[in-house]
Amino acid sequence: MAKRIARFYKVSLKQFAEGCGDLGLEEKEVERIYREIALPRRATSGSAGYDFFAPIPVTLKPGQTAKIPTGIRVEMEEDWVLKCYPRSGLGFRYRLQLNNTVGIIDSDYFYSDNEGHIFAKITNDTNEEKCLELKAGDGFMQGVFVEYGITVDDRADGVRNGGFGSTSKESEKTFTET
Repeated sequence: MAKRIARFYKVSLKQFAEGCGDLGLEEKEVERIYREIALPRRATSGSAGYDFFAPIPVTLKPGQTAKIPTGIRVEMEEDWVLKCYPRSGLGFRYRLQLNNTVGIIDSDYFYSDNEGHIFAKITNDTNEEKCLELKAGDGFMQGVFVEYGITVDDRADGVRNGGFGSTSKESEKTFTET
């Protein structure tokens, strides 16, 4: 039996509106989209991945990229990570790629300043000149929960306070071996 270690939530309307800032949407449209956001879910009892659904329509010509504010955050137990990938059918048909290859959502991201809002930056990397069209509500990404370990001499003690890339600022410090 799989462990029950996480729960998906919507971010606040305020946070979602901030995430949609680059899209040029009217306030009423953002509110409507927000109301219709579906939480990620598994398609079958045997599915490992939770499907994420596009909250807005997205059309990508070959080589084009889009940043999608999912409106979703996830609370999970410590020592777990959510790994995000393109849905396999879209990867197979369009070579849909996440721009960071695999999205890594850490357990402490839930508490960051942006409420742990999960974004996906995707690219239609087709070499067959296919246009990718996602309707609002279409599944485009899947997340799989994975337990992880740490080294016996791990000393990480930083606290996350930002969104994407915020922990790299901590790792840029010089560390010495003992």
